[in-house]
This record gives sequence, structure tokens and C-alpha cells, in this order.
Amino acid sequence: MTDAILSLRDLEVHFAVRGPFGRRIGAIRAVDGVSFDLMPGEVFGLVGESGCGKSTLGKTIMGINQPTAGEIHFEGQQIDRLSPAARRAVRRSLQYAYQDPGASLDPRWKIGSSLREPLVIHTALDAAAREARIRSILDAVGLPDTHLDLYPHEISGGQQRRVGLARILTLHPKVVILDEPTSGLDVSVQATVLTLFRDLRARFALTYMLISHDLAVVRTMCSRVAVMYLGRIVESGPTDDIFDRPRHPYTRSLLAAIPKIGGARITRDFWLQGEPPDPANLPSGCRFRTRCPKATDLCARDDPATRSLGKGTVACHFPE
Repeated sequence: MTDAILSLRDLEVHFAVRGPFGRRIGAIRAVDGVSFDLMPGEVFGLVGESGCGKSTLGKTIMGINQPTAGEIHFEGQQIDRLSPAARRAVRRSLQYAYQDPGASLDPRWKIGSSLREPLVIHTALDAAAREARIRSILDAVGLPDTHLDLYPHEISGGQQRRVGLARILTLHPKVVILDEPTSGLDVSVQATVLTLFRDLRARFALTYMLISHDLAVVRTMCSRVAVMYLGRIVESGPTDDIFDRPRHPYTRSLLAAIPKIGGARITRDFWLQGEPPDPANLPSGCRFRTRCPKATDLCARDDPATRSLGKGTVACHFPE
């Protein structure tokens, strides 16, 4: 089997909760024991409610957040404890596309300056070679050269998304983490952007980790999916298995919430109520039990271990 290009092992990210005078009184377990392998060339989806830890996980892989425990391996090298200089070299091959592309672009800089910056920092290309690469990448994302003289506020949200991708692709990365890549876009623009992602993946031999709450996008794009709840992956497996034969009650509740013409699915099958528990004060046993109709005394007593089931994994005492 091909070696994984990115591997996480028991990754934890905890944020301190502080009371008066800065005294630590607890911790938010934003990511709590996450493990998975990302294979070269695949599109791996990560889904879950807002606040489940998806973006925190992605930013921790990038080194923006420091892990509390666990390991991150990229191309066989452990990268979570590298020095800043060594980590900078890794970032050329491991890139992050932010949820808000406009916020990742300096409003005082023209598009051309934003595209040149990563090449100046991370490469030894001369000015002519930088310009040639920028124009080539801009063409690859479907934008004309005239955009180089525009400011971010002078282009649309969809065009900002393309500029953000172009900025990433100038460094020829191997893995791109896409954080809510279609958020805030019109449906027609979403379709165009998703087609662009597919074309760029084939053209540049990219591997994607797709973070999204849009299950329709995930089903369209991903070959494997992991479902995250309160910092933990509760189910993972091939996309068709997750959508057609969900094992975990939380996964089934998410799929039941997908709108259907006439609204019948929502009114008939959707049962998930309330908000997730406080991540700084998780319930005993299974963290989903306070919202699960199948919960028993066993669920309150024991936290279910992640086990293999079929072609995927599930963390539940009573999987379907």
C-alpha cells in the first residue's frame, strides 16, 4: 500500500480556560485524540457542526496552533516539533486555504504584490522567473493578467477565492487544506470553484483535505470522509459507505438534516436537538450521549473506543 503523505497520531489540542488573575481553571479540548492517514492524490473530507474542532485541527497541522500531545508526520517526517526555520521549509509543500479568502489578502496590496510575496520568501527565483510563474498560475485559476493591478476589494468573492488558490499554488505544494472552500458563494459560483479544484488537482498532482459543513460538497468531492464531534472523530470511511450506511447516531443525524425537495426528510427523520456540551466540561462516557436517543448507562459510564467496522471506523457502543 502507498505510504501516507500526511499522518496524525493521537493528536490533542487543548486551550487553557483562565479565571481571575489569569489562574488556569480548566481546558477546552478542541482536538482530542485524532488519528488518520491522508494518502497521496486523494480528497479527504472532514465534517461536523460548528465548534467541533475542524478548523483547529487544520490549523494545527499547519503549525498555527501548537499540539498539546500526539504527532503529525508529513512525508515520513515528524513536523509538529520542528524549529520555525525548519517548519517554514515544510510549508512550501503543505498549504492552507482560509475560509475567508479576502481576509487572507492584504487590502493595501495589489493582487500582484500578494502573489509575489510567497515566492520572495520561500524561493530563490529572480524577478523574471517570479513574474512568469505568477502569470502561469493566474491563467491556471482562470484569471486574466489585468487582475494583478487590482486590489482585493475590487474583485468578487469568487475571484478572491481564485487569487487565494493562485497564491498557494505559486509554491507548487503537495497537500492543500481547504477550509470551507465554498462558504459564502452563490450556487453557480460554488459549482465553478469545485470544478476548478478538480482541474487543479489533476494538473498539479495535489492532495486535498477538505474541511466543510456542506455535506453535498463533501459527497461530490471526497473519496473518504471523517465525521468529527467535540474534538473527536466518531466515524470515518469511504464516502459512499458514510452517506449510504452511516453507523454512528451523530452521522445519521447530520445526514437527516440535508434538505430534500418538499422538506419531508427534515420533518420526518431529523431528531438532533440542542447544542453540543461545553468542550471545557465534557460529559462522562460518550460525549454524544446527552443528545443521543440510544444512550444507556453504559454510554454514561464508558467512553467508546474507536474500532474498525467494515471499511471504516466508528466510536460507538451500539453502531448500526
